[in-house]
Amino acid sequence: MTVQTRFLPLAIAALLAACAAPAKVEPPAAPLAARPAKSSGMVAAANPMAVEAGLRVLREGGSAVDAAVAVQAVLGLVEPQSSGLGGGAFMTYYDAKTRSVTAYDGRETAPMGATPDMFLGADGKPLDRATAILSGRSTGVPGAVAMLAMAQADHGKLPWNRLFADAERLADQGFPAPGRMAMSAASRAPQASAPDAVAYFTKPDGTKIQQGDIVRNAAYAETVRRIAAEGPKALLEGTIAEAIVARVHQDPIPGALSLEDMKRYRPKKSEALCRPYRVYIVCTPGAPSGGPAVLQGLGLLERTDIAAHPNDAEGWYLFSQASRLMYADRDRYIGDPAFVDVPVNGLLDPTYLDERAKLIGPTAGPPPQPGLPPGAKPRAPDNTREPGGTTHFVVVDGAGNVVSMTTTVESIFGSGRMVAGFFLNNQLTDFSFSPTDKDGLPVANAVGPGKRPRSSMAPSIVLDRDRNFVAAVGSPGGPAILAYNLKALVGVLDWRLPMQDAIALPNLIAPGPFYAAEVDKFAPEVVAGLAAKGVNLQSGPGAEGSGLHGVEVTPQGLRGGADPRREGVALAP
Repeated sequence: MTVQTRFLPLAIAALLAACAAPAKVEPPAAPLAARPAKSSGMVAAANPMAVEAGLRVLREGGSAVDAAVAVQAVLGLVEPQSSGLGGGAFMTYYDAKTRSVTAYDGRETAPMGATPDMFLGADGKPLDRATAILSGRSTGVPGAVAMLAMAQADHGKLPWNRLFADAERLADQGFPAPGRMAMSAASRAPQASAPDAVAYFTKPDGTKIQQGDIVRNAAYAETVRRIAAEGPKALLEGTIAEAIVARVHQDPIPGALSLEDMKRYRPKKSEALCRPYRVYIVCTPGAPSGGPAVLQGLGLLERTDIAAHPNDAEGWYLFSQASRLMYADRDRYIGDPAFVDVPVNGLLDPTYLDERAKLIGPTAGPPPQPGLPPGAKPRAPDNTREPGGTTHFVVVDGAGNVVSMTTTVESIFGSGRMVAGFFLNNQLTDFSFSPTDKDGLPVANAVGPGKRPRSSMAPSIVLDRDRNFVAAVGSPGGPAILAYNLKALVGVLDWRLPMQDAIALPNLIAPGPFYAAEVDKFAPEVVAGLAAKGVNLQSGPGAEGSGLHGVEVTPQGLRGGADPRREGVALAP
């Protein structure tokens, strides 16, 4: 995970000139892939040790969800800057037998003592972001383990207590520090200087760990032993829950999390949000995830001829302009649907998409204002600044069942506070720090007791029109997740690239007036062509680098991809 020195602006206040939409192109005549040859499965994740844990479970006859439990348990140990037992997750699951797609929501919840102004200082202004992240107020009830337990009860084949062996062994015996973990521990992120992180990552000689140093975490080993024996109750009740609550209540700026908040946490399960895209069906979780935004981005691009412009200036221009519209609407309307009306159907309404796509003209204009989708209520501009401390993995088992899961502790090492061998999340800083605008108009993503903060996580699964599995993909990256996922989907589905090549495409994130990009990875003629159309690419940190991982079907079998910007691999058993 790269360290962020600034965040992409997500609030836009300018008017976009309306122009005629490009002609809608006909979809390809046939889906991307035929049904695969018989396969033993595949795991694509951000660390080889986690991939091997998942493969071991598959070799032992476990299901995709069984393997996902093992992958997450190891990632929380070897990639603690990104996800862990103290964080949350979204999962999209494909059942090969029923050809159905289910969404699991393990997003953290705010304590019942949370208030809309909890991230405002005594002067009524939003807290400094680093102060908020390191505070006790930043931590919500962790949901990833409870979500995995729910999914494993539905779709597991092996006993739950057999899924943590790799995590326990690595924590007890030690593992070589991955480069990204060591880099994050030595970074300028405020959490890296927090007392718990300093204690964990400092060697006896007083220096910080380096890549390859052996790291042991006996407390983590004991925690996963307890989770293996007791399930999520080991985290949400008893001594670990008591330690979490006690740590959150310590200075600076104690939080309101209670044992009752921990005990009452429940993950959610629902039918996935699915929409057609050309000859495919793309499925994601619903709100408060980033799924609706990714589907809207695809809906806008379907009304262009981007498929005829693989990796050229026009193709990237269309991508950038659809991205700006997607971000403008998402930032205004998406929140927790249990607390606010979220116009998901309106955002994905074909007539609304037709009208929004007309704003994509021949050259770029000012940043777009949010639209007014059917069913939308007036909402204030959102000032949420969403950092990235997240990871994504995909598992396919021998029966063809698929897990696409994005999992997070929010920022680097979450809040920087550690309990029982793992870091606590700072997920509540995903809420808008200001609950209203100056006129009192409410923000959709304002803080509320028991509320889930808005997320950009959007684990995606693609089917053909017969509901056979085609591909799965997802990424970390804070708000840039939406652009990263959209890029990979366009690369695979429209530009017909292998998954690995689609993931490796340069990144371009366009949430408003800026076009943050990996400029050096674009061909010079593409950069020049974009500039001629008013899209001036800018290098810089802007957003966390992508960590895309995916698996696709080919006539020869499964083919995976791992983001070259990270340390992951995609392997078969």
